[in-house]
Amino acid sequence: MSEVASFLRLCGIRLNTDLGQHFLIDADVLQSIIEAAGIEPPDRIVEIGPGIGVLTVELLKRANHVTAIELDDRMIPLLKTFTSEKLSSQEAEKLVIIQGNALHTPMPSEEYRIVANIPYHITSPLLRHVFLESIVHPKSLTLLIQREVAEKICDKEDRGLLTILVGLFGTPKIVRTVSPQCFLPPPAVDSAVLQIQCFEKPLANLVTIEEVFRLVKIAFSQKRKMLRNTFGPFPELMERLSSLQIDEKRRPQTLSVKEWIALAKMKEKN
Repeated sequence: MSEVASFLRLCGIRLNTDLGQHFLIDADVLQSIIEAAGIEPPDRIVEIGPGIGVLTVELLKRANHVTAIELDDRMIPLLKTFTSEKLSSQEAEKLVIIQGNALHTPMPSEEYRIVANIPYHITSPLLRHVFLESIVHPKSLTLLIQREVAEKICDKEDRGLLTILVGLFGTPKIVRTVSPQCFLPPPAVDSAVLQIQCFEKPLANLVTIEEVFRLVKIAFSQKRKMLRNTFGPFPELMERLSSLQIDEKRRPQTLSVKEWIALAKMKEKN
């Protein structure tokens, strides 16, 4: 995909890595993203950070509608030009471009999928936005993100806040890892294609989810401490552990999503 570099040079654009602009230039990785996304013709796709539209072109060939959310206004005319050069007029017309911050942009009110090579620094806030702040949750998310973060999300032995968040709404898996040389310019870290297949409904209702995260924040305030240390100042939380026969000597990262839900639901019974 040397054409990406040539196109940028022709347009006189220098990428802003502060905005996380590392454009994918590897055709095999691009194909892996498309295959993992499982796009069907009727699908509505949301792409975040499309850049000039390398991924956008492939999405428009397969989906009925693509909404591309781009923060950098310099990219908007380039995105329009690049996609129009690669597609038929009928395909290009399926694209809607929103110039703005994806973290403050409402997600569609209809069923949709998210497919994107996102700026790595927005991974956590984006997942919170689509799962906790959006009325309609995506059917799936196929994201090219930092490898370390993808591994943490999928880690069932050493869970973190993102592991629990994603686990409430879907099942994550790493499709493949991606080397820095697959990007222009190369990032300083390895990347991974993460696929999250979302449940038809979250594993708990909103009230329970809010309580899960209240408990998680208390427990993870000292992650390597045992639950009795972080829950100790709260007698009612210690009673919940005892009622559910959860060993107070366990560390928070060892609790499953179902155990956090059970702890949260104890509030509703009291």
